[in-house]
Amino acid sequence: MFKKILKELKNHIPFTALGAFGGILLILIFYNLPFKLSYRIFYIFHPLHVLLSAQVTTAMYKVYKGKPKIILMLLIGYFGSVGIGTLSDSIIPYLGEIILNLPKREIHLGFIEEWQIVNLSALIGILIGYFLPKTKFFHAGHVLISTCASLFHIIMALGGRIDLSFFFAFTIFVFLFIAVWIPCCSSDIVFPLLFVKSEQKGGLH
Repeated sequence: MFKKILKELKNHIPFTALGAFGGILLILIFYNLPFKLSYRIFYIFHPLHVLLSAQVTTAMYKVYKGKPKIILMLLIGYFGSVGIGTLSDSIIPYLGEIILNLPKREIHLGFIEEWQIVNLSALIGILIGYFLPKTKFFHAGHVLISTCASLFHIIMALGGRIDLSFFFAFTIFVFLFIAVWIPCCSSDIVFPLLFVKSEQKGGLH
């Protein structure tokens, strides 16, 4: 399992780095969006991220478990998407906002702030994963959408102002990269396989 985790993390480095770099460019374009608009955009990408993550997590578990127990499958799909998605989209970006001392920094926990939308998205994702246990396409979309969600969490904190220094850009890049790289691999691949016997484990399908 440890070797598999390292392999998956390594395979995701180029795509995640490209996404984080693209995020820097998008910040230069959208940094002065009004807070309310950034908030609404975040709550488009974050629930979509949760939906895609729930689909992949559930599908991975079903494919390698064979006949999963429904309650356990629901719990794995929910915590693998909402729990790790919150870490990716909200908590890690917020830590970067603290380091940069952004004026409007605030942590936005979707399962509390917009609990109806986020929890419904998780449920829909779980149902899709159960009836359509495919993962590669949904995983790729998950990584892209996660980058956008993390990005708009940071844009909300900017307060319409941007720092063009290297330290600012580098810090944003690092936190965007980390916010997507480790959580996305963890929720889609590592987390569901923790509940599957070793001889059944594999990769994305």
